[in-house]
Amino acid sequence: MAQLLTVLRAAHLVGISRGALQRKIKDGELATFEGKVVPADLLRVYPQTHLEDNAFIEQLMQIKESAFGMRIRERILPDPEVLAARLSDLGHELAGARAQLARHHAVHAEFEQRLATLAASLPAGAEAQAVALRDWLRTALIHAPEEIEHHLLAVKESFMRAMIAHVSVLPSQREFFVEGSDTLLDAALRAGLALDYGCSNGNCGLCQARVVSGQIKKIRNHDYVLSEADKHAGIVLMCSNTAVNDLVIEAHEAGSGHEIPLQQIAARVKRTERLADDIMLLHLQTPRTRRLRFLAGQYVTLQAGESAPVDYPLASCPCDERNLQFHVQRMPNNPFADRVFQSLKSGDTVNVLGPRGEFALREDSPRTLVFIAWDTGFAPVKSLIEHAMALDVTDSLHLYWLAPPGHGHYLSNLCRAWADALDNFHFTPMELPEAVVNDVNRFKTELMCVVRDHPVLSNCDVYVAGAPALLEAARELLTGRGLPEEQLVLGYP
Repeated sequence: MAQLLTVLRAAHLVGISRGALQRKIKDGELATFEGKVVPADLLRVYPQTHLEDNAFIEQLMQIKESAFGMRIRERILPDPEVLAARLSDLGHELAGARAQLARHHAVHAEFEQRLATLAASLPAGAEAQAVALRDWLRTALIHAPEEIEHHLLAVKESFMRAMIAHVSVLPSQREFFVEGSDTLLDAALRAGLALDYGCSNGNCGLCQARVVSGQIKKIRNHDYVLSEADKHAGIVLMCSNTAVNDLVIEAHEAGSGHEIPLQQIAARVKRTERLADDIMLLHLQTPRTRRLRFLAGQYVTLQAGESAPVDYPLASCPCDERNLQFHVQRMPNNPFADRVFQSLKSGDTVNVLGPRGEFALREDSPRTLVFIAWDTGFAPVKSLIEHAMALDVTDSLHLYWLAPPGHGHYLSNLCRAWADALDNFHFTPMELPEAVVNDVNRFKTELMCVVRDHPVLSNCDVYVAGAPALLEAARELLTGRGLPEEQLVLGYP
């Protein structure tokens, strides 16, 4: 059988989202063998694929780096020893393939010789049949034009294996790629996985994983001491090791908010930026050795100086866990917000306690993702959207952002950038008077556009954040129009 491809690798090869490929599998259009895809079947379903064109992947990487606030970095080669090991593995495969090919050529030559000898001793009619058999064999051994794309797929897959290691995580069945000089932990977090970790600096030992198969290489020293029994069992620290070749590891991944421990971190203000007259972006940065582990959509408690602690949802992706963003709205009787607007400056300390909350992405669902936000309810929704993009879990995302005319859609340029760069992202801005904030019926009227855009709501997962009246309206309208209760996730009022 031809070499099989994991769903994630197959999606990257043809330049589509993993969610889109999973939908094809679920609908029966694409077969799998033990959870993997046959290259020939992949090209049959996507015959228009141009393997030399990776513009979609490049677009997605640019969006991840700019929209997520991640630092721009060059795509560098892996560690020389790692690259040499990967090339050595491919070299062994190539040598084996060449030996097999040489054997096939020898068998073919021997067969033709024996067939010619046999044909010479046959009657005229039988001799013609033997010659026809020989001609058929020669034709069959010549690659047909339609096989070219299949060979290009194999070439591109080999290149990916030399430059990028593929990692499968048990028991969650998640997958991610290790690029450049990334550690296993860095690569997993960037891909949106919620693996266990603490300091990410080799001191606490919380990022332990067991290597099931494949080879790793230590690229960072660590102070945490693994026992001889742990070493013998294949236990490693993900923050200190990278993948030499394709890897299978066993590691725990949080499936819900309550599985992540409460953390208290003294973060520094990196910058503040006015997004609207009454909304400020607060950008905090944690110490390198004390990053905040959280799920997209969760919230934390912030406190600066003697001001009263206040809860705010995170507006950033856990794939960049050191850089925490919050959308702080100026409101009466909120001393923390006053401090952000009036006196908080770069370098000041803000205490962070959290995370909390269960407003999190259903990562195992291939359904269309629909996000609905009112005003600054966009903050946790933004975190969810960026996390969904990092995971590449669906083939379609749609954001409906309702906001009052005053400060309006204070990050509309970001949403339009997503829509411009990603074919599967749609943005619908909607303006409503501030007075409707408690009007359930008015919200239900406005949300009819969601029903019109998605007539089969059972194919969607819907996430709603904002005013209590919006949450109530979404529940009444959408579940009444066929959305299963378990596919509606309500966030913060």
